[in-house]
Amino acid sequence: MAYGEGLADRVRGALLPRPDIEEKKMFGGLAFMVGGHMCCGVIGDDLMVRVGRDAYEDALAAKGARPMDFTGRPLRGMVYVGSEGHRTDDALASWVRRGTDFVASLPPR
Repeated sequence: MAYGEGLADRVRGALLPRPDIEEKKMFGGLAFMVGGHMCCGVIGDDLMVRVGRDAYEDALAAKGARPMDFTGRPLRGMVYVGSEGHRTDDALASWVRRGTDFVASLPPR
């Protein structure tokens, strides 16, 4: 599955000016790594966000969010966010911040 370049560019903008960003093709899309940990990504026109298990249910209650289930089973701690949930720059930045906040809680790589 391809990823939306426009959405990927918006995510890049939301992550600037961080020096520790790396992009990797994974999950059939594009993943953004912060300090070696995947925090978010783009699959098709969906934003993928790593929120962690503790914040998972809260994230699912947000507009446009649904379980990340590309394997047929939901990956607890990760959500897809459809376009209605990341339409504005503020909404996108909020989701990206959820991902970067979560990976900041992980041990360094």
